[in-house]
Amino acid sequence: MAKPKKTPRPKAETPKGFRDYFGAEVTQRTEMLRAIAGVYHRYGFDAFESSGVETVEALGKFLPDVDRPNEGVFAWQEDAEGDKPGDWLALRYDLTAPLARVYAQHQNDLPKPYRRYAMGPVWRNEKPGPGRFRQFYQCDADTVGAPSVAADAEICAMLADCLEEVGIPRGDYVIRVNNRKVLNGVLEVAGLSGDDKERERGIVLRAIDKLDRLGPEGVRALLGQGRKDESGDFTKGACLERHQIEKIMAFATASETVKNRLRDLGQDLKTETGTTLRFAAIAGERPFDSFLGTNSDPEEYELWNRAALSHLRELVSESSEGKTGVYELDQIAQLLAAGGYGPDRIIIDPSVVRGLGYYTGPVYEAELTFDIQDEKGRTRNFGSVAGGGRYDDLVKRFTGQEVPATGISIGVDRLLAALHAKGRMQVSEPGPVVVTVMDRDRMADYQAMVAELRGAGIRAEVYLGNPKNFGNQLKYADRRGSPAAVIEGGDEKAKGVVQIKDLILGAKIAESATLEEWKDRPSQFEAPRDQLIAKVREILAQHDQAAGDAGP
Repeated sequence: MAKPKKTPRPKAETPKGFRDYFGAEVTQRTEMLRAIAGVYHRYGFDAFESSGVETVEALGKFLPDVDRPNEGVFAWQEDAEGDKPGDWLALRYDLTAPLARVYAQHQNDLPKPYRRYAMGPVWRNEKPGPGRFRQFYQCDADTVGAPSVAADAEICAMLADCLEEVGIPRGDYVIRVNNRKVLNGVLEVAGLSGDDKERERGIVLRAIDKLDRLGPEGVRALLGQGRKDESGDFTKGACLERHQIEKIMAFATASETVKNRLRDLGQDLKTETGTTLRFAAIAGERPFDSFLGTNSDPEEYELWNRAALSHLRELVSESSEGKTGVYELDQIAQLLAAGGYGPDRIIIDPSVVRGLGYYTGPVYEAELTFDIQDEKGRTRNFGSVAGGGRYDDLVKRFTGQEVPATGISIGVDRLLAALHAKGRMQVSEPGPVVVTVMDRDRMADYQAMVAELRGAGIRAEVYLGNPKNFGNQLKYADRRGSPAAVIEGGDEKAKGVVQIKDLILGAKIAESATLEEWKDRPSQFEAPRDQLIAKVREILAQHDQAAGDAGP
């Protein structure tokens, strides 16, 4: 008789495109979410949490691939093998599509406008890569039911406050604002309006969004017959006529055009001394990019905003929708300036497109302007950490009526990575004070001791492993990153004292201290039992001060 086949053991490995988070990573994300939520709450937004699962029908055309509902998202069909298969369900792709469903479902019970913020994981069944995961956190805030661009201006101001609240100072970020209506105006001027041109418009939008990566020639190729990448793969283009391509490229490279105009103006006006011309004068002498994300005079930035708006008016002079878009950008700039959010933090930038098709008006993107070293040691700009815009047609899918909406989504993991890259976050966090166990029969004494520490607000735990080997207890405390260990054997109990071992200092002494230094400040000392809390606090304060002195 054949032996029954053993069931193979499962592999202990994280699924491809996912990762596990430990200790400090989880704590730091929680703290960042708390800080951002505080800003959202201060602006009057209410907390909200939607289901992690939506029907594919509710996600609708905003899925990565409409024809294959299980592509791009993690989806499954209820009772797929039954006589009457049920709905297709999917893990949420973002936090915006669920909001549209929720508002349509509960609009009679919600205030108008409805202002909500939501935080949590989203899932995308896409090809993973370096720094690109299939599960990640988003942190959104949206206003539904407000048609005024004052709502867009408020979102931009709130985003600036969020960045500064979590530790990104002014000078290290810039929020760029554009308007999808301007792009629509350019497409209209180029002869690409109408339902029969939807495919071409989609290719144009995606091509412009890749300008930073592909450069002008790469975008131009995608607007024409197509482009072959380095691997040999060919991407079919929009097959536009030459005059159409030139009109779209004039928009795609508008920011560079504005920069060049200011440089030329600077060369012509070097001798001028007026405050409003100072930016132009300096721009003729050093690269324009050095101004964005720095603490230059706001009036210097204001010249950029005026030049950008003027150039956009030229591009859409034959389109009423395009001119409306430029007017809205001008309104947003004025509202932000009135609130103290000048172009030193938030600028008009024609290069911002945003890839998602549901944006209908202003769009915005937050970029961190400092350089970092990538995994290959190359210097590069950190890039975008948040984006959003106005999407007035999203709720309409459910209600049949247009409902104005605008919002922002912050990439929490990207922000955390940025703070780590700048050295503004500890890689690890201090562990708990460990109360060691010298006598199994006196566990109640040790539990009372740790409860006392916790009651004083000190993170602490009793060693719960096998206490037979005391050395293993100290090794455990070291591995936990504990700042101190508390020791109370029978002799200490009889004398009414405890031994407190400063584990951080002990490690430093073991590495480099001389005998004289060790004698001058031993890493273990005796303290009266009733002074336990005070002595532990003293050790923690010393290490907090040392960490602060060594900080960036």
